[in-house]
Amino acid sequence: MIRTILIDDEPLARDVVKHYLKNFPDIEIVAECSDGFEGLKAIAQHHPDFIFLDIQMPKINGFEMLELVDQPPVVIFTTAFDEYAIKAFEVNAADYLLKPIDQDRFDQAMHKLPARLKQTELIPELLETAAMSPAQHNRIVVKTNGVIKILPVADIHYFEADDDQVKISTTEGNFYKNKTMSFFEQTLDSDQFIRIHRSYLINLAQVSKIELKEKDNYVVLLKSGIWLPVSKTGYLKLKTSLGL
Repeated sequence: MIRTILIDDEPLARDVVKHYLKNFPDIEIVAECSDGFEGLKAIAQHHPDFIFLDIQMPKINGFEMLELVDQPPVVIFTTAFDEYAIKAFEVNAADYLLKPIDQDRFDQAMHKLPARLKQTELIPELLETAAMSPAQHNRIVVKTNGVIKILPVADIHYFEADDDQVKISTTEGNFYKNKTMSFFEQTLDSDQFIRIHRSYLINLAQVSKIELKEKDNYVVLLKSGIWLPVSKTGYLKLKTSLGL
């Protein structure tokens, strides 16, 4: 049997998928979830071969949920999401079903499923591409000690490269994400966040002052009281952004 989980906050949408799956007796539904938190628990418990996943859900959306899964399963998206995301799905060979779901289109996805199940390596590429959508720029979801936190980007002071992770410094403390500095530099609003050094990306709203430490070496003081080094290139970016 091929095991699947339905993750969608709309009961009617889940019912449609269940109805269509009656024509595919080799697929077993092992769980139904109404939000991303339930989805995370169900995936960890059942280890499905693939999932049906909505994007726009309360609490955390489908992309954010996938980022928190250690080994994301193959995904068939069931969504009314924007055109940008659909292009991301197409580029990375992840299947998607637009709501309201048509049975012929559903059947096509199921017939392609055996090939899809061999393409789990494409999930990270999908998430990288989808993260470029403006809808993904307002917050960052992290998991620490089993607890999921949603960090509004306005509350972030700075990002710091930390080996193969990025440390996210906020008023509530520090959190870590398995991403790169380049990822955050490309996805966050460049009017709000500036790369001041190869190891630091700061929130401009947090800047208190800039000082010359020694010849051609500057440092920036954040409102949190943290001093950070500024490279020559970073200093030019800061001057331009702050209108100095």
